[in-house]
Amino acid sequence: MGNFAANEGLSIFVILVWLGINVFLFVHFYLAFLVERYYYTRVILGHALSWARAPAACLNFNCMLILLPICRNLLSFLRGSIQYCSRTAARQLDRNLTFHKLVAYMIALHTAIHIIAHLFNFERFMDSQLMINSSYLPYVLSQIGNNDNRSYLNPIRTNETNPTIVMFTTIAGLTGVVITLALILIITSSMEVIRRSYFEVFWFTHHLFIVFFIGLVLHGVGRIVRGQTLESVKVHNPDECHSRFETWGKNGTDCPEPVFAGNPPMTWKWVVGPMILYVCERLVRFYRSQQKVVITKVVMHPSKTLELQMKKKGFKMEVGQYVFIKCPSISQLEWHPFTLTSAPEEDHLSVHIRIVGDWTQALYTACGGDKTVVQDAWALPKVAVDGPFGTASEDVFRYEVVMLVGAGIGVTPFASVLKSVWYKHVQENKNVFTKKIYFYWLCPETQAFEWFADLLQSLERQMMEKDMSDFLSYNFYLTRWKDAEAAHWRVQYQAEDDPITGLKQKTRYGKPNWDKEFSTISTQHPGSKVGVFLCGPTALAKALGKQCISHTESGTEFIFNKENF
Repeated sequence: MGNFAANEGLSIFVILVWLGINVFLFVHFYLAFLVERYYYTRVILGHALSWARAPAACLNFNCMLILLPICRNLLSFLRGSIQYCSRTAARQLDRNLTFHKLVAYMIALHTAIHIIAHLFNFERFMDSQLMINSSYLPYVLSQIGNNDNRSYLNPIRTNETNPTIVMFTTIAGLTGVVITLALILIITSSMEVIRRSYFEVFWFTHHLFIVFFIGLVLHGVGRIVRGQTLESVKVHNPDECHSRFETWGKNGTDCPEPVFAGNPPMTWKWVVGPMILYVCERLVRFYRSQQKVVITKVVMHPSKTLELQMKKKGFKMEVGQYVFIKCPSISQLEWHPFTLTSAPEEDHLSVHIRIVGDWTQALYTACGGDKTVVQDAWALPKVAVDGPFGTASEDVFRYEVVMLVGAGIGVTPFASVLKSVWYKHVQENKNVFTKKIYFYWLCPETQAFEWFADLLQSLERQMMEKDMSDFLSYNFYLTRWKDAEAAHWRVQYQAEDDPITGLKQKTRYGKPNWDKEFSTISTQHPGSKVGVFLCGPTALAKALGKQCISHTESGTEFIFNKENF
């Protein structure tokens, strides 16, 4: 329970608070439309009125939150401020995208409830106009305001129309259709399969949020939900007058004709703050994108991995951070995130880019990856860099014992960490709190190891020269292999250096036995806090998360951190 509380306690608390606020708003606004002011509105609509307004309040709340998790500069600022007070609280900011998705799902749920309720409302508004009967209260209510058209209750003012026409000719109806279509496109294009395979589709459709927010602010301007005014309630009590509707406003009656008015739009009050913050965020990004960036070196590594070394004036970073890169010659709008593989001690910034999509392939071609001759510096494409932005890996050196787990290209944030470790020990930095690093790298094929092998060989040599070979324990796992490779490995296994990586540590075949690895580390470091850092797939994250919670031997506490960008 202690490890579970340390890893998930605060996250669960935040989620419960968020869910609690949603439940409170739903119940509060559901009941708020059951008061006597809306008595006559309910005569026409029934409880569908409350079922429409309660999710609308929750939508306002969640639309207020949806932009905050993607204000990356704000999150980086908060992370740097909070981590001095509470490392656990700072770790919650690393789950910003998870929270962003949860809020989006909640918006989709309340949108569905809101739409279904209003479909019933439109139908009932129409029915009350069509039921031409002066002894039928909904019809009488629908005729109020026909002369001056100001104090009406029924927004459908004639029986010579239909709900579909009203939906596309009123502000509420038209903006509602636009908002719904934008939300459907945003959510469907955010599915994992589309985001991974067709990133451009995800990127462009996600910017429909601008249309969504404009429509959201305008949605309530038409004041389609109406109720009796407070002044009217004082002289016309619905409980006493509803049964005498045939004499309303006539001489000698104490029940004047009720006066109705629409609620003023409130959504803008909820979203104006986050919208201003997001605009400031975009201005900061735009300013950064205009700063000059010079590509100083391009390296083509095996497994179609492109390394870019760049320089940017005033650029400062921490280990494990990431940047967004734009190449205007490929696209003026697209920004793509990449983890920095350079160390803070180096005079340049570098990224390693795996060529897997249209944009990365275009960058690979623009940098001369498909050419056999050396590319001239002036012929290299111009790029813009936004960042750096903070991640969980910034906290690596705050733990005495560290486990780094990378899968494939997911090793990139740990390249920065290991480089920084090397520089710190070369410079004999005495302020390094970390005493032991366990590094695990899982790759499906042998070629994937090659681009990183030079750094590891250099690091291994430096550690041996300083008699610090016990500081870094690295383990490589080849998760898939061919029979010929396995035979070659059996022949070469007795060699001093590994035939795949060239390191003293031998490459292992298959997947790690995580239960055994965690038990061993727990036994060797009793009473320690072990920081577990992963950059890899969701399945591996779930496996490591469970191991962190289940292993509490000798008082060892495993704290799980996962890269999200």
